[in-house]
Amino acid sequence: MKKTLIKNATIVNEDEIFQSDLLIEGSFIARIDKGISDNSAEIIEAQGLILIPGAIDDQVHFREPGLTHKGEIYTEAKAAVAGGVTSYMEMPNTNPQSVTIVELEKKYARAKECSLANYSFFMGGTNVNLEETLKVNYNTVCGLKLFMGSSTGDMLVDNEKTLEGFFSKANTLIATHCEYDPMVKENQKRIVEEYGEDLPTYFHPIIRNEEACYKSSSFAVELAKKYNTRLHILHISTAKELELFTNKIPLKQKRITSEACIHHLWFNDEDYKKKGNFIKWNPAVKTEYDRANIFQAVLDGRIDVIATDHAPHTLQEKQLPYLQAPSGGPLVQHAVLAMLEFYKQQKISLEMIVRKMSHNVADIFNIEKRGYIREGYFADLVLVDMNHPTKVTKDSLLYKCGWSPFEGTTFSASINKTFIGGHLVYNNGVFDETKKGDRLSFRRE
Repeated sequence: MKKTLIKNATIVNEDEIFQSDLLIEGSFIARIDKGISDNSAEIIEAQGLILIPGAIDDQVHFREPGLTHKGEIYTEAKAAVAGGVTSYMEMPNTNPQSVTIVELEKKYARAKECSLANYSFFMGGTNVNLEETLKVNYNTVCGLKLFMGSSTGDMLVDNEKTLEGFFSKANTLIATHCEYDPMVKENQKRIVEEYGEDLPTYFHPIIRNEEACYKSSSFAVELAKKYNTRLHILHISTAKELELFTNKIPLKQKRITSEACIHHLWFNDEDYKKKGNFIKWNPAVKTEYDRANIFQAVLDGRIDVIATDHAPHTLQEKQLPYLQAPSGGPLVQHAVLAMLEFYKQQKISLEMIVRKMSHNVADIFNIEKRGYIREGYFADLVLVDMNHPTKVTKDSLLYKCGWSPFEGTTFSASINKTFIGGHLVYNNGVFDETKKGDRLSFRRE
């Protein structure tokens, strides 16, 4: 059994920062202590480096199958690993869509062949597949995704009776994209009639506005409370929606949780002037007031996790006129670095970053033995160098789409090493692809 001994690391874990050694045996963390000695172990000197549990991204779109001109499981998982993301949960709006167990398991089989990171895939709900979703073994599948708003690969679930069925019968966590589609369509129709179709991207948050988000999110919360459903609302984009969530009870007691994404924490609507379609997401990046309030909700516990909604499209697609350009962008390679930049700016603590990107995700989804630095847990670990900057250049990008909204940005920190299940898969820009990631498992009754 291979052993790796990480010496003198500064460990950030479970709201503590302390210096320690860490011994990996095989896939697992065997010991955390000072002064560990093991002559049979490979030594990694980590003096001056920070050791954190790998980030778990609960919302990515890796585009395989059917949309592989945008991205593939292999390319996007490789970018994730380079960015310190050791596990991901991928969405069902591929082609074909993951709305049957057969199609869902095909994605798992493909990831087993090529994914360098650990993986799970959401089952997708539609207006007609409720019974199929109830047959899924959710000890091996992260959850059920409902698009209560249309987006890439339209999977809109808009039949209220069908939604009642999902919320009343679901035997797992339901993750939702919440935007009220009729309002979005009416807003677009009104604006096009007034201004024509050659619109700047600045209109995106006006079309996909606060009211459309809140109407859908509040309805999801209403259904969840009615049926005691385990609800997780993705990519909160407005200050108004924050009233739907609480920080008054511990996370493990919450039946309704929420997520903030990197782009809603980093950008605001003034950035459309420079970035245009490259920050066009659904739901839209909105005002500085919204951004600041979402950030505060991350800090105070109303928002529980930070993710990416990594959603690549080709450069050619994003350069289309606003109304034709698809929504979404690649973020998974720089999400951890972006949050570490906020730490450098003294806007968030290292402990809070680890809690929101690792611990809380593991707890919300009941992931088996991941998301923490604990003896007996999988050694999904990331060494960070806070004093070695990372400049985002086109040549440095690992995404298949070949662009990033962060191009030209210099982050203060860098990802030094990434371990997945004890395997050093990323080492200062060099990959060891001899071992692939694992399928995530979940502790559910």
